[in-house]
Amino acid sequence: MLKNPLTAKILMLCILALLLLIPLGMIQSKISERQYLQKQVQQDIARSSSGPQTLEGPSLVIKYKLRERYTSKDKDGNERTTVTESVLQEMIIPANKLVIDGDADVETRSRGIYKANLFNLHAKLSGDMLVPKAYGLNKAADDIIPVSAYFVLNMSDARGIHNVPALTLNGNTLAFEPGTGSPLGGNGMHVKLKKFDAGEAHALQFNFPLELQGMDSLAILPTGNHTEMSLKSSWPHPSFGGGYLPQTRSINDKGFSAQWLVSNLARNSNTQDTHTKQQPETFSVGFIDPVNIYLLSERAVKYGILFVVLIFTAFFIFEILQGMRIHPMQYLLVGMAMAVFFLLLISLSEHLAFLVAYLLAGTACVALTGAYLVGVLKKRKPAYAFTAGIALLYAVLYGVLQSEDNALLMGSLIMFSALAAVMLLTRNMNWYELNHSASSS
Repeated sequence: MLKNPLTAKILMLCILALLLLIPLGMIQSKISERQYLQKQVQQDIARSSSGPQTLEGPSLVIKYKLRERYTSKDKDGNERTTVTESVLQEMIIPANKLVIDGDADVETRSRGIYKANLFNLHAKLSGDMLVPKAYGLNKAADDIIPVSAYFVLNMSDARGIHNVPALTLNGNTLAFEPGTGSPLGGNGMHVKLKKFDAGEAHALQFNFPLELQGMDSLAILPTGNHTEMSLKSSWPHPSFGGGYLPQTRSINDKGFSAQWLVSNLARNSNTQDTHTKQQPETFSVGFIDPVNIYLLSERAVKYGILFVVLIFTAFFIFEILQGMRIHPMQYLLVGMAMAVFFLLLISLSEHLAFLVAYLLAGTACVALTGAYLVGVLKKRKPAYAFTAGIALLYAVLYGVLQSEDNALLMGSLIMFSALAAVMLLTRNMNWYELNHSASSS
């Protein structure tokens, strides 16, 4: 048993601070659980509508066979030529130039208290393709046997197609069919074309409208020589990602507009190389929520122990300077009130705007702590000073949460300020004499 009361008090406060990690950990676990439930709801909505979308293509898929000639001699020395056909082969020709011009609106789907964002893309795709003579193969055109050809557009989730687009190809109108016609596999739509004569080159001009729904993000896989995309939306919180950022973009409260331009030089790949092992890069835009209440709440809880340490330190210094004693149970109750703040925050933010939830939870806990301190400290001025300090801590915490880039800086400044205050207030204190006085009392 410790004989020094001051040391025993400090040890007790350390134990109480560690004990308060238990409710803080339970609250953090509850936040993770609610976040998991939100993801489950988003996956359920995606299963019943459509998920994140990635567009690939359009491309031409050409299936063909090659004539192979073998020369041999019979037993009499006469030459004989045998002509055979190879197994079915496949060639993918991406668009030489692809231009996507579209706009997107965002709708919110809800299940209970959980929400998910769905975007609706209204776009026109246009461009050109070139089928080279002899399909670009080092073969005689007469040795190439065309079998079939497809115009294919791949996407992550074909359930998001909300129109029946008509393909205009060299002035002719053709109807899309579901699926990719099996050459490429995956989801999408295709148009079966006439076979391309290998004896000449074929230049194709195409355009078609596309109404596409998806969840959270839209990505484009640039496969051709030149890909342009212009996108406008009324959603004011875009997140641009992938391997290529927009060349120009404008974001304001009314929405955003962005333009991308990707060439095959930027992709550092050969568009005719169908056997490349390099993973293709996409460019994307995410329609994100401006405030992720679970992420903000989780970050707030991580500062919970800092709050407890600061308040306990302030109480302890007040005890020493004012010569009064505060019972460990009173420390614990104030610490519990601060821990409950984080539980109130997450529960209220599921139903209210995060700022409103933060103000209500913070006001309730500050008022409760202030009323309690008036009785504990027996003096109104110190109680009001402590209450104002706690309110200031909550205000600083909100600033930290809203400025993720400066969170470490602000947290460091808080810790330095607290340490500086303790050192300055106790710089003339004789701790040995204080220990002696506490032992004598």
